[in-house]
Amino acid sequence: MIFRCMALLVMLGGMLAGVGCTAVQPWERGTLAEYGMRADRDPLADAEYEHVYFTREGASGGRGVGGGGCGCN
Repeated sequence: MIFRCMALLVMLGGMLAGVGCTAVQPWERGTLAEYGMRADRDPLADAEYEHVYFTREGASGGRGVGGGGCGCN
């Protein structure tokens, strides 16, 4: 029973270690560099997120945003 559990855990650990590990080929890098794959592709949404985050933070005033965290600025 203990051997089966250990074997299952080892097998599960091996499967988890292998997930997501891949080598990107040179001809695939162009696809990954497309505009849709960028994290900063929507500057308006980024600005809105930063405004909300730093307005609620309120400790340092944010990046040029003053206020006490109420969101009324």
